[in-house]
Amino acid sequence: MKRLFTTLVLIITIQMAFGQMWLHRAVPDGRVDSVWNAIGLPQAYHGEGVIIGVTDWGFDYTHPVFYDTSMTNYRILRAWDQYKMSGPAPEGFTYGTEYVGQEELLAAQCDTSNDYNFAYHGTHCASIAAGAAAGTQYRGVACGADLLLCTFNLNYVQCVIDAWRWMYDVAQQEGKRLVISMSWGVYFLDNMDGTGVLADEVKRLSDLGVVFVSSGGNNGGEDFHISKTFTQSDTVYSRFSFPPSSGAYWGASISMTNSANTPFSFQLLAMNSSYETLACTPFISSQQDTYVDSVFVINGDTVVFNYEVVSTNPYNHAPNARLRVKQNNNYRFVLGVAAESGTFHAWNLAELTKAWGNWGGNFYTIPGWNNSIAGDDLYAIGAPANIDEIITVAAHQSRYVNNAGYNIGGAIADFSSSGPGFHDVKKPTISAPGKNVVSALSSFTDSYTGTFAKTITFNGRTYRFVSLSGTSMSCPFVAGVCALMLQANPYLSPAQVLEILGETAYQDSFTESAGELRFGYGKVNAYDAVLLALNTVGVEEHIAPAISQYTVYPNPASGEVYVTANTENATIPCVVYDLSGRAVLHQTLYQGVTRLDLSNLTPGCYILRLQDNQQVISKKLIVK
Repeated sequence: MKRLFTTLVLIITIQMAFGQMWLHRAVPDGRVDSVWNAIGLPQAYHGEGVIIGVTDWGFDYTHPVFYDTSMTNYRILRAWDQYKMSGPAPEGFTYGTEYVGQEELLAAQCDTSNDYNFAYHGTHCASIAAGAAAGTQYRGVACGADLLLCTFNLNYVQCVIDAWRWMYDVAQQEGKRLVISMSWGVYFLDNMDGTGVLADEVKRLSDLGVVFVSSGGNNGGEDFHISKTFTQSDTVYSRFSFPPSSGAYWGASISMTNSANTPFSFQLLAMNSSYETLACTPFISSQQDTYVDSVFVINGDTVVFNYEVVSTNPYNHAPNARLRVKQNNNYRFVLGVAAESGTFHAWNLAELTKAWGNWGGNFYTIPGWNNSIAGDDLYAIGAPANIDEIITVAAHQSRYVNNAGYNIGGAIADFSSSGPGFHDVKKPTISAPGKNVVSALSSFTDSYTGTFAKTITFNGRTYRFVSLSGTSMSCPFVAGVCALMLQANPYLSPAQVLEILGETAYQDSFTESAGELRFGYGKVNAYDAVLLALNTVGVEEHIAPAISQYTVYPNPASGEVYVTANTENATIPCVVYDLSGRAVLHQTLYQGVTRLDLSNLTPGCYILRLQDNQQVISKKLIVK
């Protein structure tokens, strides 16, 4: 069945059968189709009234998926390109260029070429979260949500924070709830235990109602982590390999830490293939801040390395050290670690010439050395996904029935990073489809060289859809689910959103076999999450002012209270609950002002709960 668009010309070069208007197999796997079809719900939910902010690179502002499903309304509100310095910058900031509204965005066409060239990742992720399909079956989860896009400079922590603050400011101006989707990660942009500058800002904005969702990382199966709990003075060794080279590759970066206020020492050894030591540093103590550039010269061959020590991290009081070794495949390199106590951790990550990479290289035992240790793939989730308040997303393959009637897929993606999180925080939080997910490709990219799943023509320009894999794909899927939940109940706090996702996650044989280290609470279940959101008392303080259609005055109240309803609904059921969950007052509200008689209520705190045609609204009520 062809769809007719009256305002814009859209030619579909590959036609689809009726009933396939959603994002391939991922949508039913995450139970999103049941939300769209309003099965047992007050209405269908598509994310209207919610903003999804995407921090990434490679945005195509002209892609037809960023219109609504009728192809009439353009849904990107603004974009901030932090790399493009021609301006104007957003209000309150001094760099980059902000595009406001459809005319400016379509004139700009795409973000600028930067560290990642003319990329495509951001378009693909934003379309998974909120793309409206452009007539294909590849519809995003929250296809009715508005979008904010930020091409941000990951080389600077402040640029990351600025992107979040800009999105929050715009959402407040629009009077809408905000979900920030982050399909990126740099392991040591903050501390590995989820503390630091970024963590402080996430907590601040979460307290203001921002929901953060992050990809969990793609280091599943990489034995790039070692740990050792020292109970007495001891020394261990581990050989490390260079992570796979890619792009502007420099070498290996070994980041180390120990328990709070517990020092350690480390050394670097260069060996031949028989594990005979050719050169080594002395043991370097973590008790003194230092930075050293150095080399080994071995038979005229130069090995370049450096190390940096921070004796006490101001956020967690732990010692940190970082050892970088430039790639040199003529030798085998070994890390030695000594300590008297504490739980020591180290990670082997790629080092790039521009900055650090986010993929790992292995640690190995050393033949014949009894005090050597091998690596594992645990504690594999880095910043920002390791922050407590962030919903951290693993990736699995969508489960579906093939043409022969067999169930296919469902397993955790082999690349999906493993927990646990530090401080008993469940990381990852939840899993979503992230393997072979088809979504929109930027038509301006000079980086993509793969095949195309579908090609369409729109306004005389060719646009394509491609299949990509990664927790980068599962992250925006969950961000879209969060938008559906917030449309259903915009009074939910970020903590409630996370809790509901965990409570409603579904289990199967794959989650049982791989366990919570890979799946977190389980697989995302959009339908049950929305249903529980509708039946959860939200927190009024997290709502943007323009959303609130109801006011309660006076509050605190004594004897009576007046509820003003600025809504098109003729009647609104109202129930007052005490804190034990017992209903103590039932009344119907009407347009305008309705009086509630509180004379039979004892002094205390109550929840006033309203059910209109679209959502559940809850407000605190204090009776004096």
